[in-house]
Amino acid sequence: MTYMLILLAVALAVSSIGWKYFIYFFSTGYGFSIAALAVTIAILFSSALTAPTILLCLAMLIFGCRLGGYLLYRQTKATAYKKILYSPELQKKKPLKAILFVWIFCAILYVAQVSPVALRLANKAAGIPTNDIWAWIGAITMLAGIALEAAADAQKNASKKKDPKRFVSTGLYAFVRCPNYLGEVVIWTGALISAFGAGLGICQWIIVLLGYCGIIYVMFSGARRLELRQRETYGQDPQFQAYASKTPILLPFIPLYSVAKYKWLQA
Repeated sequence: MTYMLILLAVALAVSSIGWKYFIYFFSTGYGFSIAALAVTIAILFSSALTAPTILLCLAMLIFGCRLGGYLLYRQTKATAYKKILYSPELQKKKPLKAILFVWIFCAILYVAQVSPVALRLANKAAGIPTNDIWAWIGAITMLAGIALEAAADAQKNASKKKDPKRFVSTGLYAFVRCPNYLGEVVIWTGALISAFGAGLGICQWIIVLLGYCGIIYVMFSGARRLELRQRETYGQDPQFQAYASKTPILLPFIPLYSVAKYKWLQA
């Protein structure tokens, strides 16, 4: 599985931006790593590409470029976010071992996330029969997730421009409190779907499932951090209390309104 080592090297190279600012390992470094991995997969398996797998690679490229660019702009231009990024807490020098661990862990996770597409193409290139129907369904699901995530970010930006001090509760935020994270859940669920019908073996499925479970954990962890910040900022606001008590935090129509008590989600 030499191609997996190549993908890991690409993820390590791109996410190394985190050596400048630690948070970049899992923000801009994340987005641009996924984009770079999508291009690398398409190049490595160009002879095995089909219409749906091209669409899968394109979806990952769009996702990575959009997210990486959005986060880069926010981290360098948005005043409120710059205060968080350059806060004394985040600027504390991390131990070298901790930096190395996070760098390598993030790179491995990113490769595992894109592995359904890479493994599907690797198996097809090796002559293993694959079913493109699942690839089509996965690609369409990923594109829907990208649209959801982008719309959520746009709605939040528009709402904050009108009233920077108020929490966002309109549009997609009326259904879940973290629709951008929901969009990402949909994206990687699409990637998981594309693994079906790809002739994956047990070891390959383990890689795929570890990547999927890993990013779902990260999304719930992010939702928990946001919940704690919102409680600190808006906790005394009766309107926020009412909103938070009736709006699911991440998954629509599932009555999970808080994850603050789940300390195992801390990451």
